[in-house]
Amino acid sequence: MKRFTTALSLAAILATGVQAASLEERVAALEEQNTVLTEEVLATQTGGFTLVDTQKSYSGMGPAASKVYFSKNPLSIGGYGEMYYANPEEGGDYADVYRFITYFGYKFNDWIVLNTEIEFEHGANADKGGEVVVEFLYLDFLLSEQANLRLGHVLTPMGLINQRHEPTLFNTVQRPDIEKYLLPSTWHENGALVYGRFDTADIEYTAGVINALNLNNDKTKTPDGSWIRSARLGSSEKASFEPAFVGRLDYTGINGLTVGASVYYGDGSNVKDDTADVSGLTTTMFDIHATYDNGPFSAYGLYTQTNLDGAENLSGTAVEKASGYYVNASYDLSSLVGLDYKLPVFAQYEDYNPVEKTVDGLNEDTFQTEIVTIGLNFFPADQVVLKADYAMKEVNNVDSNTFSFGLGFIF
Repeated sequence: MKRFTTALSLAAILATGVQAASLEERVAALEEQNTVLTEEVLATQTGGFTLVDTQKSYSGMGPAASKVYFSKNPLSIGGYGEMYYANPEEGGDYADVYRFITYFGYKFNDWIVLNTEIEFEHGANADKGGEVVVEFLYLDFLLSEQANLRLGHVLTPMGLINQRHEPTLFNTVQRPDIEKYLLPSTWHENGALVYGRFDTADIEYTAGVINALNLNNDKTKTPDGSWIRSARLGSSEKASFEPAFVGRLDYTGINGLTVGASVYYGDGSNVKDDTADVSGLTTTMFDIHATYDNGPFSAYGLYTQTNLDGAENLSGTAVEKASGYYVNASYDLSSLVGLDYKLPVFAQYEDYNPVEKTVDGLNEDTFQTEIVTIGLNFFPADQVVLKADYAMKEVNNVDSNTFSFGLGFIF
């Protein structure tokens, strides 16, 4: 009898456990359905608006730029914004409504996707330096996980910031100088890219053809630190087209770590006027980059180099080479101070020379730059960040220090 009772008890316990497990699974499924339904209702009521998942990225882009790929609605609307206040020790303080970005995306079906980014910069007042720019506008043909096709006006897959330039994704108020002057973010050109991922090898890649930089310009001929940045043609009207190769490879097989490299190769003279064309110019650019995120600690950085072969054909003073590196490390203090909001403190070091080598060997130290930046971020929400930093900059042994405060958001 005791054995029979024990058996019944065990059966009852097992049944209860099965029911509990089943109930937990059903509750989890219902919660997931509720999330999906809520998003679909929001999308219906707001003409296509869906929430940003800050943990999701598609093809190396930022969360807001990736929204259309995860949206439950064919139409997706998103964007980001950033503005800042700066107080340099050597001059008057100022503020700038730096950027307001809108993303519009549309799924024509389950394998053809339109994605666009329109930028309003510096208040978009053309008389005071503002502008409106199409930063990308392309069609994605989603063929498989291993190979997809992107056609149109695309982000160049170089460096860390260019594809992930939303303000919640980097710590400093301003983007690193190296990814402004040596890797000219935001760098966008007309072109065609093939991209994909091989899960078994933990490798992501992008390769294709984009419009070449035009280094046949005055800032290259007479050395200037923005010679590479000024070479972008972007989405300008009837821009001349000279094909250049670009490729990128990233390894993600170690938890929290991404290591990769990018390369660009193309003709250095991309001009409309044949009489102004200069033959024998070749541009080679590469970067080696890495990011690491493990709990409260995170770090990112890269090294990049650009070489202009045939620079002597432009002038006897032209720039031949630029190089530099930076590293940024941060630690989230929120758990130490008892906050439920992210509170990373960071330090960033940059060392670069945009005019490292010239044809005549002159002016090579004029633009040598070192920047040490320390600061703090506060995230009252995952999509909103308040930033403060202090940048100590030295250019050719001349110091300048600047305090900055900024705000940024994505939606």
